[in-house]
Formats: sequence, C-alpha cells, structure tokens
Amino acid sequence: MPWRDALEPSRMQRIVVVAPADRTRQVLVALGVEGCVEPELLPTSGGPAETALQRVQARSPDRAPTPMVSSEPPDLVALERNGDADALAGEAELERVGGGVLREGSIAALAGWTPAGTVDALAAALAPHGAGVVHLSPPRGSQPPTYLRGTSVTVAFQPLVNTYGTVPYADLNPSVLAGVAYVVMFGMMFADAGQGLLLLSLGVGVAWSRGGRLAALRKYRWTAPFLIGAGLASVGFGFAFGEAFGPTGLVPTLWLRPLDHAMTLLAVSVAIGAVLLACSYVLGAFNRFHEGGMTRSLVALSGIAGGALYLGFALVGAGWYLHHSIVALAGAVLVAVALALSFLGLFAESGGRASGALEAGVELFDAVLRLGTNTISFARLAAFGLTHAALGSLVWSGTAALWRTGGVLGVGGAVIVFAVGNALTFTLEALVAGVQALRLEYYEIFSRLFTTEGREFHPWHINVRH
Repeated sequence: MPWRDALEPSRMQRIVVVAPADRTRQVLVALGVEGCVEPELLPTSGGPAETALQRVQARSPDRAPTPMVSSEPPDLVALERNGDADALAGEAELERVGGGVLREGSIAALAGWTPAGTVDALAAALAPHGAGVVHLSPPRGSQPPTYLRGTSVTVAFQPLVNTYGTVPYADLNPSVLAGVAYVVMFGMMFADAGQGLLLLSLGVGVAWSRGGRLAALRKYRWTAPFLIGAGLASVGFGFAFGEAFGPTGLVPTLWLRPLDHAMTLLAVSVAIGAVLLACSYVLGAFNRFHEGGMTRSLVALSGIAGGALYLGFALVGAGWYLHHSIVALAGAVLVAVALALSFLGLFAESGGRASGALEAGVELFDAVLRLGTNTISFARLAAFGLTHAALGSLVWSGTAALWRTGGVLGVGGAVIVFAVGNALTFTLEALVAGVQALRLEYYEIFSRLFTTEGREFHPWHINVRH
C-alpha cells in the first residue's frame, strides 16, 4: 500500500446514480449490495414499512432485526402478519434511502459519496439495471466524509485518534505518531522491567484471546497494541533506570537511577516534549496547507508561524544558555517575524477592524504563554516516573526489612508486602500513566494537528434475501 494511503484519507468522489424511474428499487438494492456509497438523504417521516416494523417489534422487543431485502417489492401486510422483522427492517431501509431519490419524468437520481477507486466497479455493477454513475463536483464549502484505510500499524493505533475525533478529510492521519508518542510517554512514567513484562503478557493474552479461558477478553482486543507497546516501552525504560519490581537489582542500570538524578530526568522529559511539539507543528503545517493552501499554513498558529515562533524562542533560550549572541539574535528575529505572521492570520480570522486587532492581540499573547506551559507540561513524565520509582523503592525497602528479620513471620510478611505492594503500584501507576499520557496526547499534540473535526464515511449496505 502506498505511504499516502496510510497517512491520508482515501480520495472521495461525489457522484449521482442515474437510473430509469421504474427500476429504482432494483438499483437501490444493487447499491446496497455493493456497500460503497454513502447516499445523501433527505429528511423523511416513517413510511408504511417503518410503521409495520414498529408494530412487529412491539410484540418482540428483545430481538434486533437484521435488515434483509428482496429484488421485488414484498407484501407488507403478509410480512407483518408473519412477524418477519428482518424483511420489514430491510423495506424500512429502502424507504429511508429512497427518500433521497429525486425524480424527473422517467428518470430517477440519487447523489452520494464513494471512494474514488470504487467508481468503475460500482458503474459496472449498476449497468445491468440500466443505471449509470455521473461524477459531480462537491458543493462549495462542503467537506467530503473521511474514509481511512491505512496499514496494520495505523489501524492498530487508530482508536487513539478516533477517541479524540474524526480526522478531517484534508488532514493527515497521525495515528502512527500518536501511537509511538503514547507508548513512549507511558513507558517513561511506568518504568519497571518486571511490571512492564506483566503488562506485555496481558497484551499478548488479549491479542490471542480467541477461545477457551481467554474468550472473555475478545471484546478488548482493540487494546492489545497499546498494552503490548506500553509493556515493551516500560521494559526498556525499566532497564534504563535499573528498575524491576523496584530497585531489586534484577536488571542492570543502563542509564541512571531516577531518584538519584531527578533534575536530569526532568530535563529529558521537557526535551522529549519539545521534540513531540515540534513534530506536531510540522504535521500541523501540512494540515493547514491541505485545508487552505500556503497562505493559511504560513500564518496559522498551528502551522508555519506557530512552528517558527516555537523554534525562535528555542534559539533565544539556547543562545542565552550557551552565551552565543548570534544564535540568540537569530532566534529573536525569527520570533518577530513569526509574531507578525501570526497576528496577520488572527486579524484576518477575526474580521478586521479595531475590535479584530484587539482580539488578535489577546489570542497571540495567550498563544505565547501556552508555548511555555505546553512544554513544561511534559515535566509530568519525570514527575510520575519519580513517583513510580519512589513507590517501588518503598515496597522493596519494606520487603527487605522483613526478610532480614528471618523466621516464618518475617519471610511470610516479606512475600506478602512484595506481592501486595507491587499489585497496588501496578494498578495505581498503570492508571495514572495511561491517563496522563492520553492527556498530553490530546491537549498538547492533537490541539495543534486539528482545528476542525471531520465526518466519518458511512457507506450504506444491506443484505439480499434470495
């Protein structure tokens, strides 16, 4: 699959299906069988089939019907008398979609959206019924529905993006960046090789839950990529910090001990946040370009202007820290240019005039403040990582103290403290790390990627009863 199919929504085509009016039913049935068109419907009241279906469902409220249709119109009275809710539900669906059909003389037409790659196959399927497919230009200001195909990696992490909102049709799909960022942030806050292996085992169990004792986990299989990725990241950071069920010495310390180098860990957390924010500005600039062209991307606070502002402040800070006046001066110039571009963009959005200038100034001031607070917000990676290390150290200290007392009570107490302490730490820290990583993902990253919300593609599909 080309990389563009993984990063961008599939290209959509607005079409109109034109057919002889006396073959409208057959064409609608064929359209439903293909299941690749989202028809543009008109508001309609319930028809005879819908009314009959409601009466049948009132007699059997616990059964959800599966819509089924036949190529020829059935006898609705007979279907109701026989309690055939499936057929009545199918006829109600045809009534709902048929409400969007426009008729002019002997011609009937239905507009809708379909992926561009399916137009030829759709036309071939409708041709035996005397119908054709005509391309239409989308109405001015309309947004096509979003249809994401993607790869196995993008699909695995897509729920993380969908929970925030539907990707707009013109934007890039950030599921891969979102998934990688999420598991890395989670792993840094849940840095323990032993507990990470438990999380990894849980993810593998959920992924393989096809039957037997694990069958109850099947409905949670969508969480498997997150559990496996977070478990691997936790194991990696556990080795980096020398943590395995606390500072037990089961694994070597490949980098540093969190409680001994808190400031270093804090600086690294902020640096990771700066990198993620920079990536979000790059993707945001691409999105603004796709949405409104180069001008919009250039002046948007979530586009080039915002990214340049962020880079400019970073250069000013680096020049001050390293005592390089040229670097600081270059950063100051970049900040000035970015502020001017951002103000122009905000002024244009506000509608101009004096009130618009005031509104743009307030929004720009707020945006500058948020640059710093958004970056510092990533310090929570270190804060919760230190909390996890402190809890693990506390549990291990209590376990070691009881073990040294010897005897049955001492050894038994040590085992209980170790098991219960790690269980509580695992539960509490997994919940905290999961929520905090999600919070950083949504508020700091996605807020720069998306300025609008898309509309998901819902093709109409129905089964045929032969």
